[in-house]
Formats: sequence, C-alpha cells, structure tokens
Amino acid sequence: MTLRTTSWRWEAELMQQLLEAHGIPTRILDLGSTSYFGAGSPAALQVYAKDRWTALLLLSPIEEE
Repeated sequence: MTLRTTSWRWEAELMQQLLEAHGIPTRILDLGSTSYFGAGSPAALQVYAKDRWTALLLLSPIEEE
C-alpha cells in the first residue's frame, strides 16, 4: 500500500532508510520522468498493509507540548 508520495525521490529514499532501519520492508515507485531544473522526480513509498500504522508513526512529526 502506498504510504506517502513525494516530489523528490531523495526524500522517498530517506524515508525508506528510516523504515528499513526499524525492520519495515519498503519499495519506492517512480511516478514520472525527471523534471526540469534539477527538481527531482516524483516517487511513492510503499509498505505492506500490516506495517502501515507503525510506519506512519515513525514518519510522523514529534508532538510538542
């Protein structure tokens, strides 16, 4: 299942490294061709449905009081 989409592949790769460090298998799908002016290419980060909530918690911002 697609967890997140991003305009930059490097951002998807960073999220992938974080999740795999916690033992959550991931896959990155390219969503289009490389854009102009070095902006990168859109990508989607996918995880298994059973890992969805754990992955969302790991990628969510830290709550401040």
